[in-house]
Amino acid sequence: MEFQNEVQFYQDSSVTVTQSRFVTHSKTYAMRNISSVHIFEIIKSKTKAVVTIVFGLFLLFSKDIFWIGLIIIALGIWWFTAIKNEYAVRISTNAGEANSIISKDKKYIQKIVSALNEAIIHRG
Repeated sequence: MEFQNEVQFYQDSSVTVTQSRFVTHSKTYAMRNISSVHIFEIIKSKTKAVVTIVFGLFLLFSKDIFWIGLIIIALGIWWFTAIKNEYAVRISTNAGEANSIISKDKKYIQKIVSALNEAIIHRG
């Protein structure tokens, strides 16, 4: 996507940041309406994984199903470590705050936030 006579700060397959627009795969924002932008961390709950591990620990006390308990504990630990927080580009506009792009890749989100901040500064 190319905009004539616009300074481009960032572009990839689903995001474009120029001096006047922030275009995502599903929405376009006018830079003049964006007052601030930052990374927002979305904390994923690990409660179910912990409950699974505790359940497996209880099964260890039974001689008949000891091995099932070990398997359940192993699955719970794997599940616990597999749960990753997500990061969002959170923009503030006169309509409120919104998460415009969400990813598990913090560096990717940081690139977009940095480009948006550059565009806001460029706008003046």
